[in-house]
Amino acid sequence: MNLLASLRYLVALHEHRHFGRAAAACHITQPALSNALRALEEEFGVVIVQRGRSYVGLTHEGQAVLSTAQRMLRESEVLRQELHSLQDAPRGCLRMASTPTAVPILSRFAALLQARHPGISSVVLSMSSLELEQGLEDLSLDLAVGYSERMQAQRGSLRSWPQCTERYYLIRRAAVAAKDQLRIGAPITWREAGALPLCLLTTEMHNRFIIDQALREAGVVSAPAMETNSVLTLVLSVAAGNVCSILPSAMVSAVRSERTLEALPLVEPDVHTPIGFMTQRGPRTSRALEAALQLLESAEWRDQVQSHCGDLTA
Repeated sequence: MNLLASLRYLVALHEHRHFGRAAAACHITQPALSNALRALEEEFGVVIVQRGRSYVGLTHEGQAVLSTAQRMLRESEVLRQELHSLQDAPRGCLRMASTPTAVPILSRFAALLQARHPGISSVVLSMSSLELEQGLEDLSLDLAVGYSERMQAQRGSLRSWPQCTERYYLIRRAAVAAKDQLRIGAPITWREAGALPLCLLTTEMHNRFIIDQALREAGVVSAPAMETNSVLTLVLSVAAGNVCSILPSAMVSAVRSERTLEALPLVEPDVHTPIGFMTQRGPRTSRALEAALQLLESAEWRDQVQSHCGDLTA
């Protein structure tokens, strides 16, 4: 039995919570994954996976094996990167994720990191805040971008690098298309915005919690005309139809080329949300993550953040 491979299959099953999807993610057949997990149970002499007609979960003993598997796979990757990296040329995989509305920040960061270090292969994902927190805890993520105040409150073991403070804008179709890029219009109150047909993110997203809270403070009950878990759908729906949406400044900056749209700063209340990079405090740092953290603290990256995520009316 290949112990590391079997442990990797167990972690994949935990992440995907489905035998077929876990097998596909590991590029093996479902029977091969099931046989490897049974061999793992025989090796340790305990039942690891609760089995029914579909995946049920892990046993208490299975949770203990999973925790060890996550640490072993992490250490294996750290060692692999140490062995294959040169002094100034880190090599290896770096898994990063952000909340949907912070994707522009992470995308720019990943592109800049790749330009600096071609030997680093980045995986860039979009996740809910809860998924980010879980990914950092179980070591399936190396670095995350999200709502730093929320995540620090939920997981006290995180290191944080503040990036910017988001403000919010109402996005709507412009009466007349601008000549070159999206127009920044006059401020609008949250109460006025709440009376419009809105397309918002679904309720499991923390961005939606922030928006609903601001609307309640303005005396409006959130009743969106459309809901989606995709930021791209938000923008396309506004561009194609009669709905409006509410986006933070990083996303507005990312769609500045949409001349048919305009963005109105939202006021009363003034909502400002800190955004930051976060990583787990405890585990040994891989060479790829070390390189990412060096870029994160560089003047080059700070200039990027300031130019794309600040107050668009300034």
